[in-house]
Amino acid sequence: MRVGIGFDSHRLIEGRKLILGLVEIPFERGLAGHSDGDVLSHAIADALLGAAGLGDIGQHFPDSDPAWSGASGAVFFSRILELLREKGYRPASVDTVVILERPKLAPHRDAIRQALAAALGLDCDAVNIKAKTAEGLGEIGHGQAAAAHAIAVLEPL
Repeated sequence: MRVGIGFDSHRLIEGRKLILGLVEIPFERGLAGHSDGDVLSHAIADALLGAAGLGDIGQHFPDSDPAWSGASGAVFFSRILELLREKGYRPASVDTVVILERPKLAPHRDAIRQALAAALGLDCDAVNIKAKTAEGLGEIGHGQAAAAHAIAVLEPL
């Protein structure tokens, strides 16, 4: 068994869709980023890569490469799963925390779990999503940004 941790954060901006865990969430702002800005998927991607000793998302999908402009986390997961298979691993579970003042994620939690589970080849009960606020502290607490933490467990094929 291998374990990895991931983190990502992005500012909330006008003119972008809010994508979290591969799901579009209705909101007036979205997350800035070279790709889709999906902090949850990006944190999971880093956790998966880290667990396998494969570096981080920036090494595999650099923001300097126009090929990744607007790319979905699902595209990242597809390539990461290939890399994991090459090393003899597959995801066993992921546990995450999303830190965001608004919108509330509770109404979207099941859809996010299902989307992530499908993309990672996991049962829904192997994907956990926790939503927290920053209690008014810092940029996240003032509704200007969002962040996510993830832990991934890999098992041998």
